[in-house]
Amino acid sequence: MDETTHIQDSSDADDPAAMAEMLAAYKLEHRRIDAEIKALSETGAVDVLKIRRMKKIKLSIKDQITYLENILTPDIIA
Repeated sequence: MDETTHIQDSSDADDPAAMAEMLAAYKLEHRRIDAEIKALSETGAVDVLKIRRMKKIKLSIKDQITYLENILTPDIIA
């Protein structure tokens, strides 16, 4: 997944099915990056710069996940 891909730039912003699919893809990518960070940290050869970049990408993906979840989950006013 390209780190510059954002839902705000997408033409699928009004399609709930497309947003749900994108949300699933973001979650999968987030887990993949997390596993890769853990694997790099557990090996003896730690590339601090690479891990830092991966964490920034992971945070960006997490922001997109939160954004999509907020759009797909209706506000309930009690």
